[in-house]
Amino acid sequence: MIRRNILLGAAALLAAPRLAAAQSRPIRVVVPFAPGGQSDTVMRLLQPKMAEFLGTTIVVENRPGAGGAIGAGVVAASPPDGTTLYFDSFGFVVQPLIQRGLPFDYATAFAPVAQVVAAPYVLVVKRDFPATDLAGVIAEAKRRSGIPYGSPGIGTVGHLAGALLAHRAGITLEHLPYRGGADAARDLAGGNIDAVISTANSLRPLVVDNRARGIALTSAERRGTMADLPTIAESGFPGFDLTSWNGLFAPAATPRDVIARFEAAAAHATNDPTTRERLAASGNDPITGNGEAFAAVLRRDAEMVRRLVQETGIRLDG
Repeated sequence: MIRRNILLGAAALLAAPRLAAAQSRPIRVVVPFAPGGQSDTVMRLLQPKMAEFLGTTIVVENRPGAGGAIGAGVVAASPPDGTTLYFDSFGFVVQPLIQRGLPFDYATAFAPVAQVVAAPYVLVVKRDFPATDLAGVIAEAKRRSGIPYGSPGIGTVGHLAGALLAHRAGITLEHLPYRGGADAARDLAGGNIDAVISTANSLRPLVVDNRARGIALTSAERRGTMADLPTIAESGFPGFDLTSWNGLFAPAATPRDVIARFEAAAAHATNDPTTRERLAASGNDPITGNGEAFAAVLRRDAEMVRRLVQETGIRLDG
């Protein structure tokens, strides 16, 4: 018995360095959008506390392009060994309707880890636009037989919200997709586009500095840093509710215990008071959950997008 315990103890000592080395390997989080945008900002706010919990370095890697599909492909092809995570937004449920011929399937290539924020979108117009509320925007669109609006890209909440508003209001809104919310905000500030529907994170600074005018939120209720604005729902379109989110995914087949550890790390970050304050200041509502709850959100939103496409006839492939 003594000999057996010695052998087991020796084996544990030999295994311990390998285990510690595995846990201390840097974790790469792929963000499929450019630096400075909504997703990149949120992930970098979570990064310190998640790294603290996991006891290792977290490296944020921006891989923009193809509406997120390039970054998604990088993670889909990564081994499920706990060293790679994917950080995406609402577009995750839309991409399967847009992208054709991808070497991976969004539905099976990823394991949901946790939703970390809800991100209200807001309709904002340029400073000299001749309207101060949603009724005025609709009247101007009718007078001009349509107005252009920008969004962070095809299939984003901004794109979908514009299409739904145009359908329900009986107006024409010409969608101009940008590479991200920051690019759309710059054009709006410069007066190069009439309106933008994007995150509060991207547009609130323009409104605060009086370089643009806030009109209405796309969420069902007033929320976030621009809760002083009315919602589209309360401005004559009851039931209107489109809210984005950000969340973490792991490659499919990542072991359940590894997923659980990532869930706990995300919860550690979203429950940290300082991190919550910073997330709220950037226009996001912190969410603490797990992979199961996040999977339910994905199913709900995928069904909502299918209904919206059917109702509006919106094209998501161009």
